Amino acid sequence: MDWKRLARKAVRTGVRQGITQLRRSGKDTTALTVVDSLLREQSPSPGPAKPDGSRRSQGKAPAQAPKPAPREEFDRSRSASRQKPTQRFPKRPDGGYPGDYRGPIRPVYTPDLDGDADPGEIVWAWVPYEEDHTQGKDRPVLVIDRDGRWLLALMLTSKDNVPGGVGDVRADEHGTAYINVGTGDWDSQGRPSEIRLDRVIRIEPTAVRREGAIMPMDRFSRIVKAIEVE
Repeated sequence: MDWKRLARKAVRTGVRQGITQLRRSGKDTTALTVVDSLLREQSPSPGPAKPDGSRRSQGKAPAQAPKPAPREEFDRSRSASRQKPTQRFPKRPDGGYPGDYRGPIRPVYTPDLDGDADPGEIVWAWVPYEEDHTQGKDRPVLVIDRDGRWLLALMLTSKDNVPGGVGDVRADEHGTAYINVGTGDWDSQGRPSEIRLDRVIRIEPTAVRREGAIMPMDRFSRIVKAIEVE
């Protein structure tokens, strides 16, 4: 507590009251007026403001900096435009289809799911119709060999053409030979499949749409032996 300041304030108050009384009584107030002026000149002027934090109000938490307003300049996220991928697999082999393969088969078993079709793998590819090679459809085939730039493959079907267990070879009512190969990852519905043995198809590697699965080696061996018999 500043006692000097309180004492000076009390003296000034007394002087002013004395001046007031003298004026009421009609007496001379010159002396007291001079004293009041001197006291006013000697009063200390308020000092400079102390830096923030020098005085803390008791019971109040320190003021927090205002949170910045949310930024409005950011654009709303927009979904990237996705173009439909271009079909890179032709509907028909470049230069036309030269016809089904009629030569000797030298089957090999080298499956490798590396993105390329290899013997021993079941893939999806464009297969020409037997009666019209200018037309065809996308269907699963088992790759068994190569002939130059062509893959040699056999057609798969989930249609039950002939009865029998896995590995059994039967002919349908038209004399077409099929071998039962059972189920595998190549059919998402888990249906038993058969492979037609009397038609070896040429497949252009660029016409392969995707890999399906690997034919187990024991079943692959039965298939190629059935082809030799036919």
